[in-house]
Amino acid sequence: MTTYYGLYGQKVQYLASDPSDPQIGQVWYNSTSATLKVRAATTSAAWASGGNMNTAISSQGGAGTQTAGLSFGGFTPAPAQTAATEEYNGSTWAAGGSLANVRASLGGCGTQTAGLAFGGGAPNTNSTEEYDGTSWAAGGNLNTARRNNGGAGTQTAGLTFGGYISDNTAATEQYNGTSWTTGGNLGTARRNMGGAGTETAGLAFGGFTTGDTAATEEYNGSSWAAGGNLNTGRRGVRGAGIQTAGLAFGGYDGGYSSATEEYNGTSWTNSTSMTTAKNDSGSAGTQTAGLAFGGDNPSPTAATEEYNGAGTATTKTVTVS
Repeated sequence: MTTYYGLYGQKVQYLASDPSDPQIGQVWYNSTSATLKVRAATTSAAWASGGNMNTAISSQGGAGTQTAGLSFGGFTPAPAQTAATEEYNGSTWAAGGSLANVRASLGGCGTQTAGLAFGGGAPNTNSTEEYDGTSWAAGGNLNTARRNNGGAGTQTAGLTFGGYISDNTAATEQYNGTSWTTGGNLGTARRNMGGAGTETAGLAFGGFTTGDTAATEEYNGSSWAAGGNLNTGRRGVRGAGIQTAGLAFGGYDGGYSSATEEYNGTSWTNSTSMTTAKNDSGSAGTQTAGLAFGGDNPSPTAATEEYNGAGTATTKTVTVS
């Protein structure tokens, strides 16, 4: 008689708790919860509601991952700016250490325990701050004060691009953990765009020039080159992921947008829309595990949404009747 062991070469495991790193197709029995479980993969992309932020906010900086997100600064609503920081654990938000400088419309990157905040404010600031998971400390100033600038990279290898000085700018700067140096200019000056990737493999998309744009540009550590356009041009779009696996969501294109798109390094593909259309949210995560928090439509919101792309691994309980 054919058995599961004969087909797959292993027995169903009997465990007191779920394994820490289950593989897709792995089946086990959790004796504590008395449930049969399987590690599966999602068949289609979807957004789902996460835990609300403690304060409704928009135009904040964002960093981290879907299960370890970081929000800092923002409007509550405009023109009131905040220095508040919040940390996300995958289900709830908790207060973190406040920024030294109150500001909104700032760039951000890094992780929950090694975040980087730069620019922003009204008036514009060149201030940079570094987060250690508890408190913010001053870093090296940007060479040019600006707001609505894009961000990517890490605390010790950061990237900022575009933004608003006295008009839209194409200026790019790179951070080494101590100071900022000038990088290659964007092909198109713009502000309020989405950003993703690293210092040497950055991605800039959307934003505002003389109108909303769909343009995408890729950075190689010294210069920008044109990439594939977004399907929907918009400002206030936010992003996550890397240069060859990017995620774009939300924004404003004459109306508040819920559009979501995935980038493969060449072109953008439309994906499942957000539950709620919003502009100027915070963002974190990857193409297959994105995080959107706050934003406005038209007032600031505390809502959080989590994106799981097609093929994302999930643990499911097996039910029989």
